[in-house]
Amino acid sequence: MSVRHLEALFQPASVAVIGASDREGSLGSVVLRNLKLGGFKGPVWPVNHRHASVDGGPAWPDVESLPQAPDLAVVCTPAHTVPALIADLGRKGTRAAIVLTAGLKQPAAEGGSAGGLSGGLSLEQAMLDAARPHLLRILGPNCIGALVPGVGLNASFAPGNAQPGRLAFVTQSGALATAMLDWANSRGVGFSHFISLGDSADVDFGDVIDYLASDGGTRAILMYAESIKAARKFMSAARAASRNKPVIVVKAGRAPDGARAAASHTGALAGSDAVFDAAIRRAGMLRVDTLESLFDAAETLAHARPWRGERLAILTNGGGAGVLAADALQLGGGSLAPLDEPTLAALDQCLPGTWSHGNPIDIIGDAPVSRYQDALRVLLAAPDVDAVLFMHAPTAIVASSEIALACLPMMQASAKPVLTCWLGGAAVAAARQSSAGAGIASYSTPERAADAWLQLLGHARNQQALQQLPAATLDDFTPDRAQAGLLLEQALHEGREWLDGAPAQALLRAYGIPGVEAVQARDVEEAVAAASRIGYPVVLKIVSPQVIHKSDVGGVVLGLASAEAVRAAAVKMSGQVTRLLPQAVVLGFTVQAMVQRPGAHELIVGIATDAVFGPVLLLGEGGTAVELRKDHAVALPPLNTSLARDLVTRSRLAPLLAGYRGRPAADEQALLTTLLRVSQMACDLPWLAELDINPLLVDERGVLALDARVRLRPVPAGEGSRLAIRPYPSALEERVQLAGGELLLRPIRPEDGQRLMAFYAGASPADMRLRFFMARREVPHSELARYSQIDYDREMTFIALAPQASGDRVGDQAMVAEARAVCDPDNLRAEFAIQVTSGWQGKGLGRLLLDKLTAYLRERGTTEVVGQCLLENTGMAALARQAGFEVSTDPSRDTMTMRLPLR
Repeated sequence: MSVRHLEALFQPASVAVIGASDREGSLGSVVLRNLKLGGFKGPVWPVNHRHASVDGGPAWPDVESLPQAPDLAVVCTPAHTVPALIADLGRKGTRAAIVLTAGLKQPAAEGGSAGGLSGGLSLEQAMLDAARPHLLRILGPNCIGALVPGVGLNASFAPGNAQPGRLAFVTQSGALATAMLDWANSRGVGFSHFISLGDSADVDFGDVIDYLASDGGTRAILMYAESIKAARKFMSAARAASRNKPVIVVKAGRAPDGARAAASHTGALAGSDAVFDAAIRRAGMLRVDTLESLFDAAETLAHARPWRGERLAILTNGGGAGVLAADALQLGGGSLAPLDEPTLAALDQCLPGTWSHGNPIDIIGDAPVSRYQDALRVLLAAPDVDAVLFMHAPTAIVASSEIALACLPMMQASAKPVLTCWLGGAAVAAARQSSAGAGIASYSTPERAADAWLQLLGHARNQQALQQLPAATLDDFTPDRAQAGLLLEQALHEGREWLDGAPAQALLRAYGIPGVEAVQARDVEEAVAAASRIGYPVVLKIVSPQVIHKSDVGGVVLGLASAEAVRAAAVKMSGQVTRLLPQAVVLGFTVQAMVQRPGAHELIVGIATDAVFGPVLLLGEGGTAVELRKDHAVALPPLNTSLARDLVTRSRLAPLLAGYRGRPAADEQALLTTLLRVSQMACDLPWLAELDINPLLVDERGVLALDARVRLRPVPAGEGSRLAIRPYPSALEERVQLAGGELLLRPIRPEDGQRLMAFYAGASPADMRLRFFMARREVPHSELARYSQIDYDREMTFIALAPQASGDRVGDQAMVAEARAVCDPDNLRAEFAIQVTSGWQGKGLGRLLLDKLTAYLRERGTTEVVGQCLLENTGMAALARQAGFEVSTDPSRDTMTMRLPLR
């Protein structure tokens, strides 16, 4: 489930309180009081099986006796009663319930009667089983409840109400919910929704994010997370929501617990918190580290202006405060605006000669009101400044309230973001209050103001990453998936958990990753013979399932130049392993040619498995001291070229790889290609639990994998994909013959952004109007990114590629048609659109794509496909009718609606 029936949860017409009570301090009495004080306009029906009246009004003894089915029920009764109550509510016709009760993790048998439901389950599972036949949605259990101030709903036992606003707050912690509510009320911050998820047995983050993403009254979503359950649903919802509005997350549990249990280098380095960071970044959200930062983010977002750029000007009447803000800004990765000559000249004209003549702009402590106004006016008009941090420390010259009264109207009228910092206590309290009233974010210290700007900056960078158009790649390499799968399945059949040496190199070769020839030898003499065939010098490595890190036990010897040296090293190595690890079983040796690449960088590239988000990729500095180096970055697969380049940047390897002091730059494209192919391995090979390529040599000649180690996992029958983001579905590609030529029909890829741009640019004005219902000369960059970087989990776009006809198109094939469908979160309805370039119209391509699209949607279980076209688009209407669509006309809107049931 996803958003189904959530309108009954957050926009109910009627509410029943199960367990309503007159007993002071009881859960039922607090909820009933909150509902009435919150201003809810619909009927509220108390249910109490012992009393005929509650809170001075009538009460009903049970669910069945209610006058009608309530949209929402709030359950306040003991844990053992909950499953039966949910079953009663479902039969009555209720579509949503908030279960405030805790303790549903206990077995149903130990909790008493579960209403005749099957024993042996937890009460929570019995509750879910009771709800499922009726599609009844449940918030909780063990939650505070939900508040929707806009409709007067306070279905919670929070100590107070929430003010109306445009921020949504979603939390897994009840204690944090009450603290946030108290803080917000003291600051005048309002909420569109205030939601406590509790144990998230049914309604979880993914569901709520999907719902809030389409809520017009919500401008930004704030989240406190302790754990994520359904990673793919979460990522799909978050990626969709963050394209429309800011989503800010604070997560508890930063300690990398998973690293302590990991066996390989990659597993040890890809801790769950780093993976969560990668997921948040990939979804275009923003993560903050502390509750204080979350509160500040709420303040900032409540009053945010559209993003213009990263260049911040700091205006202050105190040099020290300006330096503190500048330090915090630059340490956090931000940048001060370098002031151009015209801006400096304009400031010279309105400031005394002793001003700082740079950024921060220190206008001196004796500044009158007019000096603040004049300097602020210059900065708001300056083209070299994207935003302003306005700082003031109280002085005896002029009251802070007067400065606020004079400057706040200028800030309100500005198209640029403006943040304020009023330093002090009582002397600036009125100025802070005026800022809040004017909708201008205010902070108490320079550091907090700088951090608030960095939050906006981080969010903007993540959003820009969502809108990148990756370069079109002409790499037509196809990995040997069958050979790789056979290799891994055979190893598992033989009972092997780890692969290294020759089998690991064979796996890399199947995916086109250059490596060193490796020969497996069973004993010393076979190792000598292998070394003679390869040619000296060679490298000798021990092969033992119990030896995870060979160098720790002397299991690697380099530069062996003769048969005698190989024999001696093998004997010594075997003895040393036996002495240090008596339980180890030595299976033999791996012999490789000794590679001499002086000056090459040693990197580690790997795959690890996160308990929540599944396979993740890692890149960083490699070699034997890999655990001591901290410059590693992780990312979720699948990668594209832009994401691979971003992974390199975040690993802080880019300056090293760019070359320095006469050292040539490394082959960046070779490294990016390797990352893309390792990403493909993570997507293709479910048997991979971990992969270390360490070291991966990178220099101007390309890449070379010197060593690799793989940990395998059996794949249970029926296991679904572990990937948090659905990868490109290559199985949907097909080649067709049409109009005397061959076309490739396939799903769109992120790298098709330039192709899509050329496709729209080559369309006639008439075709563009029919497609977008309005005249437009070009499609904005943000839309191109959105249309090409689709979420295959809930949308599909098939494109048709024809052989290149001229040199003015992108890539080796030209895009000549598209058919796209976007499904709602419940997969009930898909909205479709189709466009065919002029030269291919009337040849059957539109019907071919439409049939392919509807067949795909039918296969994934979508209920119906709908679309709209202008009345004048008779060709589209005719195509739809041919494909079995029902076409109806709406003259009042100048449109036709096309509908095709799929079930």
